Amino acid sequence: LAELKVEIVQVPMGVDGFLGKKEPHLTATTFRPAGSGPFPLVVLSHGNPPNAFDRPKIGRYRLIPQIREFVRRGYAVIVPIRRGYGATGGDFAEDMGKCSLPSYHDAGLEAAKDIQASVEYAARLPYVDLDSILLVGQSAGGFGSLAAARRSVPGVIGVVNFAGGRGGRPHTHPGEPCSPDRMADAIRRYAKTIGVPVLWHYAENDKFFGARYIICWFEAFRESGGRGRLVIQAPFGNDGHGLFSSSKGIPIWTKEFDGFLVEFGINGSN
Repeated sequence: LAELKVEIVQVPMGVDGFLGKKEPHLTATTFRPAGSGPFPLVVLSHGNPPNAFDRPKIGRYRLIPQIREFVRRGYAVIVPIRRGYGATGGDFAEDMGKCSLPSYHDAGLEAAKDIQASVEYAARLPYVDLDSILLVGQSAGGFGSLAAARRSVPGVIGVVNFAGGRGGRPHTHPGEPCSPDRMADAIRRYAKTIGVPVLWHYAENDKFFGARYIICWFEAFRESGGRGRLVIQAPFGNDGHGLFSSSKGIPIWTKEFDGFLVEFGINGSN
């Protein structure tokens, strides 16, 4: 991994709690190309396992083949582990509540706090281009990236949402997420103030979120003023939800990623 210039860092953040202000630190890993930069930045956000007992297993979310693709394109990458997960641990902040009445909107805003803190931390690194930041996330990380983009975060110029959403029930109700209309409502609310383009990238056989719901959510995004492009790939493996995290999916998503940057005139890639 020497060519990736890896460093483990602690991202400070301030959070209002019941007992006053808390100041947790997020464990994050940074990667960057050779040289002094400044490099455009990818903030890569992980998902949320269906089983709460699996949250610690996220570790530092080291998807090295995928991260190498961003670095090869000239990007620095920061991979924050949000509150309640993996190497960060602590209290879980993104509880959406019951499946019958989930608070997707509020859960997304909690994830957005961690993502924004990571942007602010990375923007102070001497090798990062402050004006060329992409929010990239998978599953709950994609949804959280949408929530983070609802605010005009300085330097953020685009979002890449890989299989984004919450409330998937792949083992009991494949393709049928909890209360999908409430997800559409949350996306609609976010989209009103998302000023940057978004790539929505999914696979047809996503066992968390069926294609008809994905289309509905993207339409909610567009109807509220969101700009971007929806890609639903042909079925991938046994569960298309894992396309981004599979090394076999790299030729698929990188083609769409590169095309998205060109289509919307996003600078930063080589």
